[in-house]
Amino acid sequence: MTAFLNGAAAVINYVIDMGASVMLPIIIALLSIAIGVKIGKAVRAGLMIGVGFVGMGLIVDMMNENMGPAAQAMAERLGVSLSIVEVGWPGMSGVTWGSIVATIAIPLSILVNLIMFATKTTKTINIDIWNVWHMAFTGAIAYAVTGNLWIGLLGVVVHAIVTFKLGDLWAPLLADYFEMENITTPHGTSAYMGPIACLVDAIIDKIPGLRKVNFTIDGLQAKIGVLGEPVVIGFVLGAIIGFLAGYGPQEALPLGIKMAGVMVLMPRMIKCIMDGLLPISERAKELMHKHFGEDADFNIGLDPALLLGDAEVVTAGIIFIPVTLLLAIVMPGNRILPFGDLATIGFFIAIAVAVHKGNLFRTLISGSCIMAMTIWITNQTVNWTTTLGQSVGAVESGATLAAMDQGGCPITYIFTQLFTRENIPGMLVIAAIYLISVVFAVKHSRKRAADLKAAEAEYDF
Repeated sequence: MTAFLNGAAAVINYVIDMGASVMLPIIIALLSIAIGVKIGKAVRAGLMIGVGFVGMGLIVDMMNENMGPAAQAMAERLGVSLSIVEVGWPGMSGVTWGSIVATIAIPLSILVNLIMFATKTTKTINIDIWNVWHMAFTGAIAYAVTGNLWIGLLGVVVHAIVTFKLGDLWAPLLADYFEMENITTPHGTSAYMGPIACLVDAIIDKIPGLRKVNFTIDGLQAKIGVLGEPVVIGFVLGAIIGFLAGYGPQEALPLGIKMAGVMVLMPRMIKCIMDGLLPISERAKELMHKHFGEDADFNIGLDPALLLGDAEVVTAGIIFIPVTLLLAIVMPGNRILPFGDLATIGFFIAIAVAVHKGNLFRTLISGSCIMAMTIWITNQTVNWTTTLGQSVGAVESGATLAAMDQGGCPITYIFTQLFTRENIPGMLVIAAIYLISVVFAVKHSRKRAADLKAAEAEYDF
């Protein structure tokens, strides 16, 4: 059995090591052919997805190379010394895939998804195999700190169940705000941090005056014309971050140009991914309608990278680079210097943008709550992520490993705390806040679904 698992792990890791830009096109092409898409169309679809992810990777790398040093310079100017530099999701995903739990996570998550769909406990059909690493992370962490493989596998199952239910919650939101019918993004920081935004949105709605404040890119553009366009906003935000870092015009202005490039190029890369996903999405809809009727209710689970094509999401992601650094500086007892995940903060607040219907004022409030919770949990899980890194040979003795993406995940934190009981008061606080947030997320999802149906009925009439 051990030999079989090791062999399977070697095959899976071989494919995974090629990265999402290769792994996902292969998976999408094979799945497309399996459900009846013509071979040529399936291959082209896979390649378009690969091109989109390559483009996204180049953009994220550029942001890391330019925003990372600017962020550190800002922290140094403020005289802050944070002892642990977080590595971000690229480092943490690689460590996760090195765990034996990750080998089992892919077939296990597929099994959970099939059982839930067959029993009508989820409407989400997940085809985003790459992001199964989020489920695997919960299991790998639990296994690393408890030494019990069964607890680790239970962690995968629990995270998978929560993931597919979150997919159900966010489907109406994606249809309403992002105009993506029968699509959902059940994975990662976008999905599991979204409920916090629903709670904040409900609170703001109860505050006179504050609930009337509405600031969006479209609204800004309508008032000030070209100065409100995403390309201009990207330039201004990038240049401001450069000057805050202590850069002169020779460094700050090029940083502004690069952020303007992000605002323009990111949506175009997302369009490549969407074009690649269209054939399998359409064919899946045909099959579902054929076997379950025209009223079949289902959602296809895809990568949350799709959400980064929205100008409000990209703008908020850039704004939250200095905001996250400021939070890290002022939070009592924080040891984490945000670094590796700064370029992808858009993932953390993407659902929040949609919850608030593009209102950047509300996103600033809920996003600050999201990032504060993320940083706090990341501090609590440093020992766990370090233990995981050491168990797979990725971290040397005496070194530390931390990442906000997944390392700051409340699902992983609550589940693992149940077995380690290292900080029961902290777990109870996070669990209470998160469960209350989920209740409001359910209410919010039902309201958006009802609004969609009402709009469709009016349109049909």
